[in-house]
Amino acid sequence: MHTALMVILLIASLLLIVSILLQESKSDGLSGTIGGGAEQLFGKKKSRGYDAILNKITTVTAIVYIVVALAIVAIFN
Repeated sequence: MHTALMVILLIASLLLIVSILLQESKSDGLSGTIGGGAEQLFGKKKSRGYDAILNKITTVTAIVYIVVALAIVAIFN
């Protein structure tokens, strides 16, 4: 059982890393600071598509990672 949980933890951590690295940066850097936040208010919303899928994958894998890590600690300590 310990090995199975460790494998699930490994897979969840790899998926979490990949899904975070594939996401676009949400900061505009210095140009966004100087230009103001008008694009943030009136800009395009990415509620669907690739970014939304990556966001959901990141959320689910983070929850799985935390639950499995806590289960490993609770069961085997």
